[in-house]
Amino acid sequence: MNSLEQAEDLKAFERRLTEIISGIQPATGRWRMVLIVVSVCTATGAWTWITDPETQQVAFFVSLWNHSFFAVSCIILIGLFLAGIHKRVVAPSIIVERCRTVLAEYNMSCDDTGKFILKPRPQPQ
Repeated sequence: MNSLEQAEDLKAFERRLTEIISGIQPATGRWRMVLIVVSVCTATGAWTWITDPETQQVAFFVSLWNHSFFAVSCIILIGLFLAGIHKRVVAPSIIVERCRTVLAEYNMSCDDTGKFILKPRPQPQ
């Protein structure tokens, strides 16, 4: 394979990598918003649950029944984490880190958008 073909392969790989990363960015943004909204709802519900003077007077499950907003938002938050939202939120950075690991063997790296960074060759001593 000559250097022209290798350069074309690198360009094609870079285009595909940037395409993949830019393609999952909108979905990642939506998952981040879902996680933020559910986390804020859970925190708000927890605050109302903790500050309620009746919470200390009644049984645990009765207290959760009285604060159904908190209970439901906790269940949703736990369900989201069990479904893997934590992986979906950081998916682009996982892909970029794995590519950097592979590209390091070839004195290359990439930025967060998938663009290649060519590093100088190490000088033989």
